[in-house]
Amino acid sequence: MAENPTAGELFKANSILEADVVAAVDAFMADPTTTALMFGDGYRIDLAEAVSSHEWAKVTVANKEATEHLKRAAVRNAILLARPGSR
Repeated sequence: MAENPTAGELFKANSILEADVVAAVDAFMADPTTTALMFGDGYRIDLAEAVSSHEWAKVTVANKEATEHLKRAAVRNAILLARPGSR
């Protein structure tokens, strides 16, 4: 695995689980200002930064006409492409 893996790489390696990713998406959708979330086996992610640095997710979440399903998919994508830190 890469030295600084993405959440997606950690997911593929089973270091974070589907439930962790779903919880991260839920946390962002509940509070888009969430800056620190612990997930997986000792990883933390800045959800607000992950979404704001992913152009599609940022635009989709701000789009009042986007469906909830599309917004969740965009946030999930941003989370999986983010590089979480360790504790």
